[in-house]
Amino acid sequence: MKTYTTNQIKNIVLLGSAGSGKTTLAEAMMFEGKVIDRRGNVDAKNTISDYTEVEQLYKRSIYSTPLYTEYNAHKLNIIDTPGADDFVNGVISAMKVADTCVLSINAQSGVEIGTRTLSRWAERNQKPVIIAVNQLDHEKANWEATVESLKQSFGNRSVVIQYPLSVGNGFNGFVDVLKMKYYTFSDDNGTRTENDIPAAEAERAAEYHNALVESAAEHDESLMEIFFDKGELSEDEILKGLSLGIKTRSAFPVFCLSAKKDIGTKRLMDFITNVAPYPNNGNVFVTETGEEVPCDANGPASIFVYKTSVEQHIGELSYFRVVSGVIKEGMDMLNANNDTKERLSSLFATAGKKREKVTEMVAGDLGCTVKLKNTKTNHTLNAGSDWKFVPIKFPDPKFRTAVKAKNESEDEKLSELLHRAHQEDPTLIVEYSKELKQTILSGQGEHHINILKWELLNNHKIDIDLFAPKIPYRETITKTALADYRHKKQSGGAGQFGEVHIVIEPHIEGAPDTALLKFEGKEFKFSLRGKEEINLDWGGKLIYYNSIVGGSIDARFMPAILKGIMEKMEEGPLTGSYARDIRVIVYDGKMHPVDSNELSFRLAGRNAFKDAFKKAGPKIMEPIYNVNIYVPSEYMGDVMSDMQNRRAIIEGMESDGGFEVIKARVPLAEMYKYSTSLSSLTSGSATFTMKFADYQQVPADVQEKLLKAYEAEEKDE
Repeated sequence: MKTYTTNQIKNIVLLGSAGSGKTTLAEAMMFEGKVIDRRGNVDAKNTISDYTEVEQLYKRSIYSTPLYTEYNAHKLNIIDTPGADDFVNGVISAMKVADTCVLSINAQSGVEIGTRTLSRWAERNQKPVIIAVNQLDHEKANWEATVESLKQSFGNRSVVIQYPLSVGNGFNGFVDVLKMKYYTFSDDNGTRTENDIPAAEAERAAEYHNALVESAAEHDESLMEIFFDKGELSEDEILKGLSLGIKTRSAFPVFCLSAKKDIGTKRLMDFITNVAPYPNNGNVFVTETGEEVPCDANGPASIFVYKTSVEQHIGELSYFRVVSGVIKEGMDMLNANNDTKERLSSLFATAGKKREKVTEMVAGDLGCTVKLKNTKTNHTLNAGSDWKFVPIKFPDPKFRTAVKAKNESEDEKLSELLHRAHQEDPTLIVEYSKELKQTILSGQGEHHINILKWELLNNHKIDIDLFAPKIPYRETITKTALADYRHKKQSGGAGQFGEVHIVIEPHIEGAPDTALLKFEGKEFKFSLRGKEEINLDWGGKLIYYNSIVGGSIDARFMPAILKGIMEKMEEGPLTGSYARDIRVIVYDGKMHPVDSNELSFRLAGRNAFKDAFKKAGPKIMEPIYNVNIYVPSEYMGDVMSDMQNRRAIIEGMESDGGFEVIKARVPLAEMYKYSTSLSSLTSGSATFTMKFADYQQVPADVQEKLLKAYEAEEKDE
């Protein structure tokens, strides 16, 4: 392969809901570019993109796959991405390095929930969008309904470039209102004939063409003047206007396709090579210090790694974009994230499993290298600069489960494999919770986790159990309480003695220190001689006051008392969960001249705190999440009813591009396997996001159940 310059490269990401035909479109694009001489088929399990065993098993894309094709003296870098929301990792990482999104729409379904989700990601990343209405050859295809759904979702930004004369089994061509030609196709290999528009279609074509011209003129004042003067724009002038409109996301050109029959692929690729942004006028990479780095082949060599994977017999592959300069085979570079040196031993242009070796790549190109030692996703490699690019930000998880190996002897190996899985897919999050005493695996949905389980079993021969994780409850108090505890032990020789008197009260952020407390109608005044404010790792605070007067407890024992209190804060008196937001005043106690020691006061402090806690109106707090559910209107009632059964508080509803958005606050305890339930309720047409909000008290009946469950657990132990 020759070395392509920056102004010969186009980087696109294929987006679309599951079943919208992205992988089939990628096959057609590579076929037209002569990268492959035969198009694969998803059902036949022989596509270039879906080449892994698990993708062929499920007959859908699960991983993002970098591809390329050569067309019109350009190199088109294509990233085929999964359509299921569970595998959004591939979409987001591709967005970082692509300059244009091609949004595939299933002509049977129009704009789906998944389409809106993906378009929101494009909007957040400010990516231009080209719309490909695919599968117009399907018997249930509906062009008019699809165009209407585009208008509902994107308004006047959706600009029709082509429209079909017939859809369904008879689909064999379209009218192109940019070229003002009628294209027909005689076979399934893209063989086309250019014709004049039939007389019966002249009026309809003119209407679409006029709308296209008006849209193009809107994006440039000089074009608007020409349009007002002549009432028309030339093809080149339309392309200029569309190019500006695409770049500013004010125009989403709409094309007609049947990727399966290779109808419309060439015209789409013509448009991409002529109009879509080049790397040096599209994507802008920004460093963590806010510096914008131009895509300049004459600049210092720098690459950004957006994806890593491991393949049998090859090892680790690192997929990158050349942000600046020219990189060459054998080049030494410095990892800006960990200051280690790396050598680019080999460079490849990749088309799925097919990898073509190249000697160099220029700014804007996408490529792959192998066996980097210390470089992972989101890392920057430099030669001649100290840039470190802003990392890809991945979404919060929506599904969490506890995991363990069925064979305990494989726990260590499982831990290593889960860590590797996270490096390959940062939306898979693994942590061992000291609090819950469980390994928690979080992801984007149950299917996401089940794919990992399949890989562990089939590729690494490790069988795992997945089960409901414990909830990280918090314990706190609602009123003031006093308690004292004497620890006394005598067993020959030196004994143990320590007595501690404490008062505890709720801590409210911003409240002033107070030395005067009321308890059971009596006032207690304390002399606050010392204060420690401890920010707890699990949230909230512990405020620890020394109010000892007269030397009843020696100052050297105060840290031991605090240590005992902290032990009980880490294992709360009610359910063993972390305690938070408490003020403790140690105001009295007793020592023994011989038997008092740190252990005695640690135990006395621990037990005094435990006793006071249970008298201070103790409450269990539960994690609450903000949940946004995107759902078609016909399923609103079912979803709302289900939410109410989950103790949700509905905070609002709004419309978004033809769909409804339910905004709710929901306890984490009620969200286990919600992604699966929501899919079942809505026939897979809804999606949601969830993000931690805060902790709130659980209802009295829930607290009673938790207390009983903890008591039963302690008895069993």
